[in-house]
Amino acid sequence: MPDEELIDIKFRLYDGSDIGPFRYSSASTVDMLKQRIVSDWPKGKTIVPKAVTEIKLISSGKILENNKTVGQCKIPYGEVPGGVIIMHVVVQPSLAKTKTEKKIDDSPRKIVCSCSIL
Repeated sequence: MPDEELIDIKFRLYDGSDIGPFRYSSASTVDMLKQRIVSDWPKGKTIVPKAVTEIKLISSGKILENNKTVGQCKIPYGEVPGGVIIMHVVVQPSLAKTKTEKKIDDSPRKIVCSCSIL
């Protein structure tokens, strides 16, 4: 008889595709799930997380905290025994990256004012 309960989790991406399902022990942390998502991210997606900090996991309408375990995040009611829990993955690129990209995009453009006051 196993000491820990194993939970099947599937990760739903922004375009409706899925990663998984994978089996996790109820003692696994949300941070561990995020590391798995970054390492198993499908090739060819337009949005790709570079780090664990760019990912947010949502389960049952709640954003999951990194230090929580899967067992703490699981909703006890309405669950089908042996069913797969679906967690939604939201990717938010880091703010520093977007500011850098914006500066690169703005630099080639030069605004020239040609107003004449008569």
